[in-house]
Amino acid sequence: MKKMVLMLKHISIEGGGTIEDYLKSNRWEIEKRELQDGNGNSVPSKLDYDAIIILGGPMNVYEEDKYPFLKDEDRLIKEAIKKEIPTLGICLGAQLIAKAAGAKVTKNKVKEIGWYKVSLTDAGKKDPVFKGLGESFYVFQWHGDTFGIPENGKLLATAELCTNQALRVGKNIYGLQFHMEVTDKMIYEWIDTYDEELQSLRGVIDVEKIRRDTKSKFSSYKDRALTFCKNFFER
Repeated sequence: MKKMVLMLKHISIEGGGTIEDYLKSNRWEIEKRELQDGNGNSVPSKLDYDAIIILGGPMNVYEEDKYPFLKDEDRLIKEAIKKEIPTLGICLGAQLIAKAAGAKVTKNKVKEIGWYKVSLTDAGKKDPVFKGLGESFYVFQWHGDTFGIPENGKLLATAELCTNQALRVGKNIYGLQFHMEVTDKMIYEWIDTYDEELQSLRGVIDVEKIRRDTKSKFSSYKDRALTFCKNFFER
């Protein structure tokens, strides 16, 4: 019997990437909900899934009046935590998990856009989802907010410019501030689509360096992402 994963997608260009590729190659069924694109999708009212993936997006967790589906996601995550359904949040998804678990989400001191190194904490080094990834490694970032660690959470990875990079709530609810799912094609598309944001950060963010780093780092990053997927989905 095939396993079913719910994938919540907030904007068309921020898709499942390597995570979706892994799921398809391992014969998972994916129920994808496109929350912002106005095609009638919504957050499901019942959680009958083997896993949940919550992707990134340009909105903030505190913009519930502008994006009402964020309230529905908060309800869904709280239920997932209660039922211990394996859940993975990426960037915005991680912030939503932290908020649902009782932590604050605030502006980070700087925006992280591009390739940055993260390091596992002692808890992260012992956590099975990071097995085989190394104690520190480069990740792709694109965010301005940061999440706190809730009372029932563990900090799993940290970095210089943004302290809280990965968390676990309970036994199997994970949030990654960085984009483990990105493909090189997605990165180049984001650079083009979010050009206005990048232009506002000229002198701080070097777009050409991001392109160079993507060419040199992506192959090993994809391998690491697939290892992470195997760790998360095959536990």
